[in-house]
Amino acid sequence: MADTQQPAATDDQPAAPDRRVEKQAKRLAQQITAFAQSHGGGADGQLAHIGRGATRIALVGADGEWGNLVARSYQTAQRAVELSGITLQDDFDGELAARVRTGRYEWTRMAGQQIGGPSNG
Repeated sequence: MADTQQPAATDDQPAAPDRRVEKQAKRLAQQITAFAQSHGGGADGQLAHIGRGATRIALVGADGEWGNLVARSYQTAQRAVELSGITLQDDFDGELAARVRTGRYEWTRMAGQQIGGPSNG
């Protein structure tokens, strides 16, 4: 059996990042950057574990629009945020939550009408 272990990190040389993590992080970073650019030129994010190792990247654009992405691991989500350059918040409350702009669509969904709700436009 071939040895597939990564060499241990030393003080001189950090451990090499997992190629799959880096590939997915780059793809997510592109999506985060596109979101930020299309919603006022900036965004803040917050990471939350959602189960089975997956992590949600909640995004709030400078214009108040919001969205979510899902990474396969917390490490991947952290790396994607680093690559995108957005500001990472510890919590999705207070100032960050107050910036979120909800529209008619979200209010309709919250009222239980999940299918066929009106758009925000």
